[in-house]
Amino acid sequence: MADHLRLTADERADLVAYLDGELAEDRVRILEEKLTRSLSGRREIDSLRSTWDLLDLLPRPPADDAFTERTLTLASERPDGDDRLVGAARVVVRRLVSLAVALVVLALGGVSGYAATRWIWPDPTARLARDLTIAERLEDYQAVGSFEFLRRLDDSTLFKEASD
Repeated sequence: MADHLRLTADERADLVAYLDGELAEDRVRILEEKLTRSLSGRREIDSLRSTWDLLDLLPRPPADDAFTERTLTLASERPDGDDRLVGAARVVVRRLVSLAVALVVLALGGVSGYAATRWIWPDPTARLARDLTIAERLEDYQAVGSFEFLRRLDDSTLFKEASD
């Protein structure tokens, strides 16, 4: 057996997870292959395994009532998976309601703005339609020049005789 295959720092860090059965399968395969070829690696894992076995023989101190009470309080305050799902659903519903309210307010603002410009703001084409006869004869009125000429024309008898 070759002793020149020493474990790296990463492989040493994986030894505890390997003994607990918590190491990923690809890493387990790589580590077992290395341990079969490394005498020093096997010594390290045997030493670590015996240390774990000795630790199991030590007496465990009992947990006091305060520790138990704190642990149970923390566990009861912690939300279950269903509570987290309900909480997440509430957050989504709140956001959707907020978005709907914002869209309604925006739509009402748009409608009221349109209505205000439609009914309050003067329409220049409506005035033109109302004064269409003036617009049609505008060139004639501009050729007259002033009202004084029209008054003198009205006072003259020229048009009165023709209309009688």
